Amino acid sequence: MAHNHFTTHPELFDLSGKHALVTGGTRGIGTMIARGLLQAGARVVVSSRDADACAEAQRHLSEFGDVQAIPADLSRYDECQRLAELIQADSERLDILVNNAGAMWREPLETFPAEAWDAVVDLNLKSPFWLVQALLPALRKAGTADDPARIVNIGSIAAIHVAESPNYSYASSKAGLHQLTRVLARELGPQHVTVNAVAPGPFPSRMMAATLDAVGEQIAAKAPLRRLGRDDDMAGIAVFLASRAGAYLTGTVIPVDGGIATTATGT
Repeated sequence: MAHNHFTTHPELFDLSGKHALVTGGTRGIGTMIARGLLQAGARVVVSSRDADACAEAQRHLSEFGDVQAIPADLSRYDECQRLAELIQADSERLDILVNNAGAMWREPLETFPAEAWDAVVDLNLKSPFWLVQALLPALRKAGTADDPARIVNIGSIAAIHVAESPNYSYASSKAGLHQLTRVLARELGPQHVTVNAVAPGPFPSRMMAATLDAVGEQIAAKAPLRRLGRDDDMAGIAVFLASRAGAYLTGTVIPVDGGIATTATGT
């Protein structure tokens, strides 16, 4: 059983020949991840609700590698099924699933509406589960004991510490996703599929734009590393988790936040 073969450094992070799906991959953190996977050699499918955004992302990302964009509204169960079928029609195996599509709803407690729960929980928590369910045959087919298939769920530091903004359904859905990550990790590990979560801090994206315009400098000033997240920070963690380098991690939630949540003082 002793596998003491050492992998050369470039091969540790090489994704050549791998197939990946990145949901919500047409902008923000999803695009950062898609670019990283492409540059490491993977074939990547990105999805988003917006057909125009898909076309634009495919144009923009194609300079980095073999990319395809498929419009799908993943807040709906039937659309998750449809996307999974399209992925599996193209290739019987899927090496990397990145569940990144997400929604945020900020509103004070008194007026926080019912639909702010359904819209956010459906996309942030149910959709990753539905996609894992539908794509499990392809993930199982891709995974081996030495090189498991990878599921990467994009959580949030809002599920690790308490953010200042009133995001009740968002924080709760992401905490649910962190726990779902651990539950699935235990079940799927013996089937050669790892399940990990990345909990981003503040990265430039459309979801964060209003916040960063208003208080971006204060947020950066509070981070131990004194800055916001950059594209390479997100590309790097995704490539690490998807490659040979991350093959022995499962059930983890990794905050990529410049230390904001992990060093919060609460004073």
